[in-house]
Amino acid sequence: MSQPDACRYLPSHEWVAIENGVATVGISDHAQQEITDVVFVDLPKPGRKVLKGEAIAVVESVKAAFDIYAPIGGEVTASNDSLAGNPALVNQAPHGEGWLFKIKPADAKEADSLMDFSQYQKFVESSAH
Repeated sequence: MSQPDACRYLPSHEWVAIENGVATVGISDHAQQEITDVVFVDLPKPGRKVLKGEAIAVVESVKAAFDIYAPIGGEVTASNDSLAGNPALVNQAPHGEGWLFKIKPADAKEADSLMDFSQYQKFVESSAH
């Protein structure tokens, strides 16, 4: 689905890929490795309006629950219903079938201020020390 090097990233490890006017959001491969086994997701309902940076979902693992933040503002158009029956998809394919939700951006340019893949990789490496 979304190639990691084509996405933009938040410091909280969400990714966003905008294609054909729709933003798909998930968590990075690094994040899913850190939180380990995902056992539950609480996703936003379609139609919900969100602001960039707003906590709008929760991913629970065997370790803890983690807030998921909207990388851009807009209206939620879809949530990944497959995760209700199989939350482990977040671990198995964080950039594929494990996506979380989709947003119709109010301003797609908001993603321009997020880290690109190279910047995100450097961020992850620097925060590991």
